[in-house]
Amino acid sequence: MVGYDPTAPGSALTPEEAALAGSAAGMVTRALISPLDVIKIRFQLQIEQVSWRNRQGKYWGLWQATRCILTEEGLPAFWKGHVPAQLLSVCYGAVQFASFEALTELVHRKTSYNSQTPGVHFLCGGLAACSATFTCQPLDTLRTRFAAQGEPKMYRNLRHAVGTMFRSEGPFTFYRGLTPTLVAVFPYAGLQFFFYNILKKLLANQDSKSKGGLHSLVSGSCAGVVSKTLTYPFDLIKKRLQVGGFEEARMKFGQVRTYHGFVDCVVRIGREEGLRGYFKGLSPSLLKAAVSTGFTFFWYEFFINAIVSLKSS
Repeated sequence: MVGYDPTAPGSALTPEEAALAGSAAGMVTRALISPLDVIKIRFQLQIEQVSWRNRQGKYWGLWQATRCILTEEGLPAFWKGHVPAQLLSVCYGAVQFASFEALTELVHRKTSYNSQTPGVHFLCGGLAACSATFTCQPLDTLRTRFAAQGEPKMYRNLRHAVGTMFRSEGPFTFYRGLTPTLVAVFPYAGLQFFFYNILKKLLANQDSKSKGGLHSLVSGSCAGVVSKTLTYPFDLIKKRLQVGGFEEARMKFGQVRTYHGFVDCVVRIGREEGLRGYFKGLSPSLLKAAVSTGFTFFWYEFFINAIVSLKSS
């Protein structure tokens, strides 16, 4: 079970062990879901409507976007920005799960609350994600820039991107979109841990014959879909803000916009693109959320069990 469990046999996980399992889970999951992430980002950054019926923009559907990227940019395009994305996943997974395990243990030792209740997991999951987000935000910005650029590439490699952005836009550019990210990530991650806790226990009670790995995969996938749907507009706003100052490389994809902060971005999307504008890219995002969240929890518990087995032997 994810989180500190006072009834579990053996000693509690150390922060280092939780960080190791979290980073390994993030690394494996990222390699699997990168194509969906690239398509999602392309949809989020498109000003024109993403619709089969009204084909104004470059992309108007999931399969069309897949064929278009594959034809124009080749198969490696689906792993654009994979190095910063992989660094992001490893760093994020390590900080998030180490923080979550530490926070749930703190709740158990310092309060009267049960550390395995859904409410505690919601609070600790949200706080753990905020700490991971603040730590890893520069990597997320770099990942978005790489995934958003077309051909010819504006950034040759990670070192070139860091140097160019720092010189032309200053150090704070790496934290663009931090406000909507923190606003969104607390409920998003909190709801992930909340629903995962509930669904995992529910499946265990209903189907005691199946192995825990399947329960983790199904529970994580469902939790990811629900939490992503409820918090998606904040993710889209974050992506729009992160590519500010990057307009030249976006010209070939259609219209571009420059937003002056969080409120301006919210107002202009609503005025120019309507309510549906806040949910552009939702389809690949939900598919990605189901796969990534399911695999993250699955691999985390897998690596935790492996670490526990090695310790006991």
